[in-house]
Amino acid sequence: MPAYKFEALDAAGKSTTGLLDAENAKAARGQLRAQSLVPLAVTLVASAGTRAEGLRFTRRVFNTTSLTVWTRQLAGLVGAGLPLERALTALSEEAEDSRQRELVAHLKSEVNSGSPFARALASAPREFDEVYRGVVAAGEQSGALGKVLERLADDLEERQELRSKLIGATLYPAIVSLIAVVIVIFLVTYVVPQVASVFSSSKRALPTLTIAMLGISAFLRNWGWAVLLALAAGGALLMAMLRNEVFRQSFDAGWLELPLIGKLARGYNAARFAGTLAMLAGAGVPILKALQAASETLSNRAMRADAMDALVQVREGAPLASALAGKKRFPGILGMFSRLGEQTGQLPLMLDRAARQLGTEVQRRAMQMATILEPLLIVAMGGVVMLIVLAVLLPIIQLNTWVK
Repeated sequence: MPAYKFEALDAAGKSTTGLLDAENAKAARGQLRAQSLVPLAVTLVASAGTRAEGLRFTRRVFNTTSLTVWTRQLAGLVGAGLPLERALTALSEEAEDSRQRELVAHLKSEVNSGSPFARALASAPREFDEVYRGVVAAGEQSGALGKVLERLADDLEERQELRSKLIGATLYPAIVSLIAVVIVIFLVTYVVPQVASVFSSSKRALPTLTIAMLGISAFLRNWGWAVLLALAAGGALLMAMLRNEVFRQSFDAGWLELPLIGKLARGYNAARFAGTLAMLAGAGVPILKALQAASETLSNRAMRADAMDALVQVREGAPLASALAGKKRFPGILGMFSRLGEQTGQLPLMLDRAARQLGTEVQRRAMQMATILEPLLIVAMGGVVMLIVLAVLLPIIQLNTWVK
């Protein structure tokens, strides 16, 4: 049954808004009048196709945090025995954001019309990805939607926590680097020329370091715009080239070979892949479909290609462990835990342990890298500033020598 958003006046003349289900707009107005409300405006909440088109051009309704909270709330209501329709009604009424309220009302209307919940979620693909919908579909088929939603919320929280720790570990070095670059550019383009101009009229040869610094300063002042333009053009060209699948795969493969960042990227992608695969397998999704969905979560295209190749091998009858063990871009621990899971019949549990161990290792590496980078950046910044100060002080020292 379609959902309608309304604005009406009550008996006291106070304006009120909300959502209700009705066959058409006329029936919606009839429901409002039956509640002693005077309808002012009744509009249809976007249908599945209209909403899917609209979401392409607007920001997402759910961010990572709000989606996690919403999933946890829905899991709690369904797990407590509340029917899905009533659970969605409660979440729609409690939603503070109007766009979120409309989206949940749309999902409720789809469910009321007889669509499975997973199919209703498919009408908003930007909000609920394939993995999310696959887990929900498995929960509906098994009759344990509440438990599956609870597990999905746990997975979203763990994924968000891992991403937050990675961002936190790299944020400080990035800020220090940015501030260092700004300070150095300011000193080179403004301070150095101001001080050096005092000694340029002395007809004396300036020290080599000062001359070199003045040359760098003149280049940046005259051609700094060209450097920025070249960097912007290079970035735009790289973004355009990354849209080519062959180049993107080669680029991502090279990224994995970098000394520190490569291991971090490999561990992060492997942890996300293992966690998704464990969640889907634990929810009862067939292994081939679970592998397909888990592969789509890999942001590194080279690892995604390896995962898809492993999917082909599993489809042909190979064990999952041997298929993953043959892919060197995936950590060996993933193949080892997969083999243990297949041997003991507890594949979801072992994959979940592998994901947790890989996530812990990624956090340790990120913190270790941040710990090393912080003093190195400070020392490097201090060294550059020292060279700039020497370039300014050397002419002064030279002038004192001439005076004596």
